[in-house]
Amino acid sequence: MLTAFIMAGGSGERFWPLSTKEKPKQLLKLVSDKSMIRETVDRILPIIPAERIFIGTNAIQANGIKKELPMIPEENIIIEPSFKDTAAAIGYGALNIDIRYPNSEMIVLASDHLIKNEENFRKRILSGAEEAKKGNIITLGIKPTKPETGYGYIETEAECYIGEASKVIRFWEKPNLERAEKYVESGNYLWNSGMFIFSTKTILESIEKFMPNHWETLEEIKLIMGNKEIDPKEKKVRIEEEFEEFEKISIDFGVMEYAKNIKVIPVDFGWSDVGSYTALDEVFDKNEKGNIVKDARVIDIDSKDNIVVGEKESEKVIAVIGVKDLVVVDTKDSLLICSKKNAQHIKKVIKELKNV
Repeated sequence: MLTAFIMAGGSGERFWPLSTKEKPKQLLKLVSDKSMIRETVDRILPIIPAERIFIGTNAIQANGIKKELPMIPEENIIIEPSFKDTAAAIGYGALNIDIRYPNSEMIVLASDHLIKNEENFRKRILSGAEEAKKGNIITLGIKPTKPETGYGYIETEAECYIGEASKVIRFWEKPNLERAEKYVESGNYLWNSGMFIFSTKTILESIEKFMPNHWETLEEIKLIMGNKEIDPKEKKVRIEEEFEEFEKISIDFGVMEYAKNIKVIPVDFGWSDVGSYTALDEVFDKNEKGNIVKDARVIDIDSKDNIVVGEKESEKVIAVIGVKDLVVVDTKDSLLICSKKNAQHIKKVIKELKNV
């Protein structure tokens, strides 16, 4: 019994001004004519029916997600009362799924990643599900193509090979360039994709073992959910109150750092987390000057290696003259101009907007 839990509560702040709280990265049509969350769901529909696909999100984005995913039953949209990081999100998702489909194999996916080879992706998911049936926690690790400092890494006990499950030694945080180079050279480090496969029973037992406070909160929520004598409005309020008891911590720190039953499957299906505008360099073809132009009318004069993004419905012409390595994003309400090397800092604009 294969189920999926897609985490879709992120704010996508690195894609301002295209993204907003109501329409974050996963609801944007960044890499195709479909939203990223629709791409994610369509990618797994060949192996998991819509009634067994669950979405974890928040109240602000729930309506947008329902509109984008009409095939997903409304009761499968799991609204998290507050953002408490991935340990709470995955625990709450597993609890809801286990009630409907006890001890099912559960795939945890981000809603806003790019995967180019979808057939290969589904193949690895299915092989991971077989490993998960043995009581293992499976994560998918990306074979590094360069010393990337923007990803966490997974250390394995020996050099790992595509498609072969390997024992995980440790999860490592984002490294500096020198350390990242050593990771890639060693051959036994993988990028941490954040994709997991396990049975609901296994992950809930792991939370009980390594995160007892989290487990107590989940148990209280389960009791509230199952109490038919509580009025639905009161039930909602009480679940919200319990949710606040969760510590804000990732599943990596809460469970994966301690569990001994973790295996990683190295994969190479053309993955990218599309973490910032500069990731579009690896998605779209460039013109003869090295510029990427998306949904915009652009005149480029003596300009190269820029990323220019507009809005399809706009008739505005964007002209770039004598500039290099810039990100230019024009929307109806805002204009962003920044150097590529500072694209990771775009989220700082969100804080400053409060003072404008």
